[in-house]
Amino acid sequence: MNNNIALECRGITKTFGHVVANKNVNLSVKRGEILSILGENGSGKTTLMNMISGIYFPDQGSIFVNGTEVSIRSPKDAFNLKIGMIHQHFKLVDVFDATENIVLGLSGKKFNIKKAKKEIQETCDKYGFEIDLSKKIYDMSVSEKQTVEIVKVLYRGADILILDEPTAVLTPQEIQKLFAVLRRMRDDGKAIIIITHKLHEVLELSDRVSVLRKGEYIGTVNTAESTEQSLTEMMVGEKISLDIDRPEPHDTKDRLVVKGLDCFNADGVKVLDDISFVAKSGEILGIAGIAGSGQRELLEAIAGLQKLSGGEIVYNDPKTEKAENLRNKTPIEIKNLGVRLSFVPEDRLGMGLVGNMGIADNMMLRSYKRGKSMFLERKEPKKLANKIIDDLKVVTPDANTPVRRLSGGNVQKVLVGREIAASPTVLMAAYPVRGLDINSSYTIYNLLTEQKEKGVAVIFVGEDLDVLLDLCDRILVLSDGRVTGIVDGRTAKKEEIGLLMTKSKEGK
Repeated sequence: MNNNIALECRGITKTFGHVVANKNVNLSVKRGEILSILGENGSGKTTLMNMISGIYFPDQGSIFVNGTEVSIRSPKDAFNLKIGMIHQHFKLVDVFDATENIVLGLSGKKFNIKKAKKEIQETCDKYGFEIDLSKKIYDMSVSEKQTVEIVKVLYRGADILILDEPTAVLTPQEIQKLFAVLRRMRDDGKAIIIITHKLHEVLELSDRVSVLRKGEYIGTVNTAESTEQSLTEMMVGEKISLDIDRPEPHDTKDRLVVKGLDCFNADGVKVLDDISFVAKSGEILGIAGIAGSGQRELLEAIAGLQKLSGGEIVYNDPKTEKAENLRNKTPIEIKNLGVRLSFVPEDRLGMGLVGNMGIADNMMLRSYKRGKSMFLERKEPKKLANKIIDDLKVVTPDANTPVRRLSGGNVQKVLVGREIAASPTVLMAAYPVRGLDINSSYTIYNLLTEQKEKGVAVIFVGEDLDVLLDLCDRILVLSDGRVTGIVDGRTAKKEEIGLLMTKSKEGK
């Protein structure tokens, strides 16, 4: 065995009932290396990492750490072997501060929190983490919470780090900061495994890439010798086009006219400042902006979920040809008019879907009020669930499997598919491909384009500027709660949008 190999998996197999999550997988990561794990949703990436980190135990196969075969039956065993995993859904106590979360669960004598805080700060300084150790978790951004999770495993002595979709909910600036930290950790001799779907990040950051397809190991390649096309073909087993189809809009009409929206949050901070724009039928209007620029509040205001202090939202109903002011309506009334919000939140199971319920029952959450008797109507929701499973290729044993047992990407397909299936006249899709593999992402892009072709006014909030420029007809840019520009998706440049995204209010 190569003395530089920190961790090796040989012949790892794991099944859940009839579903084979991993089949005879072989994998290794070296010290001082960043290894990316690529694969479509449901290809077994997270399951494999969960076995290395002690959450699951393999049915067959062996795991070696520093050349010695080990048995990892719990996360505690993994920590003892200096393996730490940073999950998509953070394992933090909201009412504790960063220091308390980092030391929580450590055994030993009476804990000296002051001494621990000093040691943690030294770790942060060593790798370049920027974090306020006294800050409560509930006051933190997603990026700060992730930093706490990484520092937590480093403080506990981890030499092998596993990060599951670490960039899924980070801004471009936060991603670059994270990459700089990961490179410093690699240079310090740490072995780092990253699960990601973003091919340009794989090519920018990793040293090698291992590919899984339908639970099986396909191969490992050097990143320097790879391209987006070659990695995509390894993932899906066939040549696919990386071009997004964008037909020209036709028969466009002003479907939603937003004028002078103002909104304050619970702390009295103005989060929407004089927002005005028009969303047209038969068009995809993109919304770009650094996270927290007002995207969420804007969509929730249109959906009737945010209290506004000024402005109006006029919806031109295609059925009645009447102009309706949505500010006077409840969320249910707005939804019944055909204005649908498909928001893929940072916590997919905390919001949007009920984890312990099956796909069919999650469909029923949208339709139970239409029942004609005291008994729930299950036939139509089940039919819809099966259609979404077939159309979006959701990997699941059946429509009744609890959605918490599905991979993150499959949960997301259910969330987006449910809104599109409602035949809206205005479809607001926020982060619909967050965490999805390339094939699934293109499925969603095509679904949005189909809606546009049907005359739906599509509002698409995205994080990837390349996708916004390839998919959208017009792009509205938000910065600090204000509209800083509306550009043509066909002619705008990435740099132009980047500048508009960082344009601040006068005097700041």
